[in-house]
Amino acid sequence: MTESNRRDTSWIFVLLAAYFVLQVGVRLATSHSLDLDEAEQVFRSQWLAAGYGPQPPFYNWLQYTVFQFAGVSLTALSVVKNLLLFSSYVLYGLTARLILRDKALVAIATLGLLTIPQMAFEMQRDLTHTVAVFFSASIFFYGFVRSLKQPSLASYLIAGIGIGFGLLAKYNFAILPAAALIAALSDARLRPRIFDWRLVLTAAVALVITLPHLFWLKDNLDFATARTLEKMTASGHASYLTQVAMGVSSLALATISFAGLTVAVFALVFVKSLRPALGSGSEWTRLLERMMLVFLAGILLLIVFGGAAGIKDRWLVPMLFILPLYFCLKIEAAGVETGKAFRRFIPIVAVIMFGVPATLYGSVAAARFTGHYERLNRPYAGMLETLRKQAAPAAILAGDSLLAGNLREDIPGVPVLSVDYPGFNPNLSGRRPLLLVWLLPQKGGSEALPPDMAEWLQTNLGMSAPQASVIDVPYFYRRGDDSYRFGYAWVNQPG
Repeated sequence: MTESNRRDTSWIFVLLAAYFVLQVGVRLATSHSLDLDEAEQVFRSQWLAAGYGPQPPFYNWLQYTVFQFAGVSLTALSVVKNLLLFSSYVLYGLTARLILRDKALVAIATLGLLTIPQMAFEMQRDLTHTVAVFFSASIFFYGFVRSLKQPSLASYLIAGIGIGFGLLAKYNFAILPAAALIAALSDARLRPRIFDWRLVLTAAVALVITLPHLFWLKDNLDFATARTLEKMTASGHASYLTQVAMGVSSLALATISFAGLTVAVFALVFVKSLRPALGSGSEWTRLLERMMLVFLAGILLLIVFGGAAGIKDRWLVPMLFILPLYFCLKIEAAGVETGKAFRRFIPIVAVIMFGVPATLYGSVAAARFTGHYERLNRPYAGMLETLRKQAAPAAILAGDSLLAGNLREDIPGVPVLSVDYPGFNPNLSGRRPLLLVWLLPQKGGSEALPPDMAEWLQTNLGMSAPQASVIDVPYFYRRGDDSYRFGYAWVNQPG
């Protein structure tokens, strides 16, 4: 038995738990303000619905539930995200432990997720629905692999839960179980696991989980898909061949962006052993290869027949998250000695684990030296605190959802509406004073009430535009006297 086989793997999960606790602490220390996806969660947690728009509602439902018990706060936001990420890594590690014998490779596969920028950095920076996709994919992949290797009622149930959660996380998740099904069916030894009565349980569980949203989707299909299709097919007036070329090139760039660092790290760690190892294989590597090929074929069909011209790297999460495990399976199939590679890998992981939170904090805090400000530098709380000294708002109308979510974070008992989301329109009769707030261009531009807000007032309250004012509030981590400008107005302000 080698040193790597004797090594226990439980330390991996302890290390990851400490890492995600660190990420929560860094997020709380960085800024009280919210970024786009965080603000969306806070804003939309004012009501519970079967659907909210372009993104399915899994993350919204989860965050709404947590807010009901823990209150609306940045802490609740950060803890939910990092618990989902920690759970995803644990499930990924358990999957690796099912099909890898070498414990060092189990550790490298699991911690190898940190070498994927979209997983290690972007998911911490702001993403929420993509985090839910990763969580769901980890559940499904664990249930799927366990059903093939150690089939049981529980394994098929877990796969169904993963599919249900995944379809409620992002619609493109559907390609993952489809790819897994096709890949397994193409192997005669795995086919009995698919033609198993317990697969009915998988389908039934997935259907029950998604049913409320499916009823909503039936009546709101255009609303749910228009924005995503617009992003995906944004090729202007390009010809068909140009659109296909744009789509294929964007897919290639997204794949390189997603997998490039991981490939580089594995090449650095395994030195000359990686290239020959890629020529080796096992039943598991062949299964994953077929899954990736089916997934790729699905994306190419979307480009050729669906008009997709711009593929984002984060859209590849439902499939390419298996890449570190795939490389480790190849390395094990080649019989590569892993002791030295493991010792080279650990310092790289340490750099990432300290570097990512340091970069996230530094990108905001460095503004005091550079004068370059991120969204997290904006002083929403300071602005609201100043305006509440003028009057206590009974309701707030914000210029966009980013602003609306940030305002609600600090005044959760007051309804906050946004002109860019007409789906939430509570009765404001008797709720006065009404505070109107909007973001102002930081260099010149009009300081008047934006036309869309004036139109909202006229349409919903039959009122003309009130007098607008401007407030300047110091940035978080400001350089010198730098401040951010907000426009505001009161409707029926007392006194």
